[in-house]
Amino acid sequence: MREQAQEARHQASSNGFLPPEAPLAMPEQSLWRGTGRRVPPSTSPRYVFLRRVFVLAGTIALTAAAANEMYQVLQVAGLTVLETVILMLFVMLFAWIAFSFVSTLIGFCAAMALRDRSLGIDDRAALPMLESRNALLLPTYNEPPHRVFSRLQAIYESVAETGRIESFDFFILSDTTDPDIWIQEEACYLRLAEEIGAGRVFYRHRQKNTARKSGNISEWITRFGDRYDHMLVLDADSLMTGDTIVRLAHAMERHPDVGLIQTLPVLVNGRTLFARLQQFAGRVYGPPIARGIAWWHGSEGNYWGHNAIIRVKAFADQAGLPLLGGPRPFGGHILSHDFVEAALMRRAGWGVHMAPDLGGSFEECPPSLTDYAVRDRRWCQGNIQHLGVLPARGLHWVSRLHLLTGIGSYITSPMWLLFLLVGILISLQAQFIRPEYFSERSLFPQWPAQDPVRAQWVFLGTMAILLIPKCLGYLLLLRLPAARRGAGGAGRTFASLIVESLISGLIAPIMMVMQSRSIMEIAVGRDSGWQPQRRDDGQLPFRELFRVYLWPTVLGLLLAAGAYAVSFSLFLWMTPVVLGLVLAIPLAAWTSNPRAGACFGAVGLLRTPEEGAPPEVLVRANELAATSPRQAPVEAMTLLRTDPALLAAHEAMIAGTSMRPRGEYDINRLVGAAKVDDSATQEEAVDLLTSREKYAVLGDGPALRALLAKPYSAKGAEK
Repeated sequence: MREQAQEARHQASSNGFLPPEAPLAMPEQSLWRGTGRRVPPSTSPRYVFLRRVFVLAGTIALTAAAANEMYQVLQVAGLTVLETVILMLFVMLFAWIAFSFVSTLIGFCAAMALRDRSLGIDDRAALPMLESRNALLLPTYNEPPHRVFSRLQAIYESVAETGRIESFDFFILSDTTDPDIWIQEEACYLRLAEEIGAGRVFYRHRQKNTARKSGNISEWITRFGDRYDHMLVLDADSLMTGDTIVRLAHAMERHPDVGLIQTLPVLVNGRTLFARLQQFAGRVYGPPIARGIAWWHGSEGNYWGHNAIIRVKAFADQAGLPLLGGPRPFGGHILSHDFVEAALMRRAGWGVHMAPDLGGSFEECPPSLTDYAVRDRRWCQGNIQHLGVLPARGLHWVSRLHLLTGIGSYITSPMWLLFLLVGILISLQAQFIRPEYFSERSLFPQWPAQDPVRAQWVFLGTMAILLIPKCLGYLLLLRLPAARRGAGGAGRTFASLIVESLISGLIAPIMMVMQSRSIMEIAVGRDSGWQPQRRDDGQLPFRELFRVYLWPTVLGLLLAAGAYAVSFSLFLWMTPVVLGLVLAIPLAAWTSNPRAGACFGAVGLLRTPEEGAPPEVLVRANELAATSPRQAPVEAMTLLRTDPALLAAHEAMIAGTSMRPRGEYDINRLVGAAKVDDSATQEEAVDLLTSREKYAVLGDGPALRALLAKPYSAKGAEK
């Protein structure tokens, strides 16, 4: 049976759907046996240790100053228990934002001084020649096929324009489980191969998406990895220019001890107000943040899972992920695999870098707050899983810091919520409850009391720490004339900064509540699952919005009532948080509306340089998607029945995967085959099959042939 499957897979390769196999072993790594070399890569910046000391010392100094001020606010009449709790929460939360502030400030200064030259990548220099073999991998999971293949074609054409196309092969790695989308992917692939010529673009569908994206990539490595020096990993919504791709491959050739180079993807194609907010924020505030972390990360950088080039052999040798012990959601396959893969590669001595000054890297963002929260829930679970990776032996301390940062980005949400609740409790206590805080050494009660003047300064200082990085990003944009004009000019960009800050300030407490809920769900063992990301306008019916945002709304009303019960002034202070929560439902509906996004764009607000002067690869991808004949969903059997070439290709593609080992049974295949056998016509069978059963039948040669052998009645189909 194994020999037959190998022969069938070889037949699929010979048909042009896949290249000849070149297996490369990818052993599972142990987290508890460190096997790294301790010599820093040659690309590690000089005095990088001093850079890190500077960042950490600056964070500690800012936090200590803020902690002292907050202590002076609270200790007027001595610290009560609740005041001690709020002081501890404040110190931890302020340290979090101070760390980001210092890193961004350094990034601003570094960007103003000079461009990053740690890897010698200069996008203004002549395009280099290449000697390596490179694979561009585009994983997809239930995405609209016409958009996925349009992006890939645009990337292919952009690379071809550089004259370096002979150094690259392109792979669509499908993990799709929707049967109709699967067959449409195959149809789009055949059309793409016909347009650009077969031989460099390949398509592979994996019937069982074990370990999700990380499993998708590792399966490719174990089948084809030995053929290539480097792989450029994308997401289904990624775009990159040929110029950038060639320069990344050349940088890997020049630095043989570098294992991974991560680019800074720019958000594009935002239509809804929410997407435009994210797009503007990422484009304006992102560069100094990325420049800062690249400055002190050095060769101990991180991996974000896409828009990065990776040395195949290094990844295969070191990034085979183990299963985490225990039940889901803490155990099982690692969801946020990218952080761990980078840490394991660095453990073995490979350099992991970011190239923040290299442009030409793009991606899309979720269209609505609801879609963002769905994706964020999965990321939350993946980052919390890293608690089981933190103690791994041999990891570089900066790699552990990356893991801690990912965990902290979610843990801080319930901390902020607790900080607000404790603050209101202190105020309610002072207003309504008779104090009985007697010290053992005093006959007098310890009354809750605070210094209101110092409290205002602490508040203003905290807001400055949050807002200054936005202003630094704005100043960096101003020094680039083309980018400034593309964003609408200095005045409109500043107005956009104000608009983004106000609306994001309303959204922030909603995300705080939703992330806090995610943490509680994970704590009680609820798994997030894996849902494909929506890329339409993001609008949902009111009933769904009410269901999702009811609890943030209720919490906002309770906080408003508690604050008003204390005093009207406290109610006014709490307004930014309360208003966002109380308006959660209309705010989610408004920001997910494309018309709202279009209105802001029409007056020149929330624009980005890529919107004002879109890059050619983006224009081409959007043009191909808009003119694709495969935009509308089509039922799978209809496609196969009406397109003999597609049917022949599909049968060839599944030839090596539909053979099951003896003794292994798939309940969906068995039930699906039984329903096909019981049906009188194809239409009746399609109506009887569930989505999973239909998927199993389409992936099984005998069952599919039995379905195709059934008579088809156009009249019955119309009914």
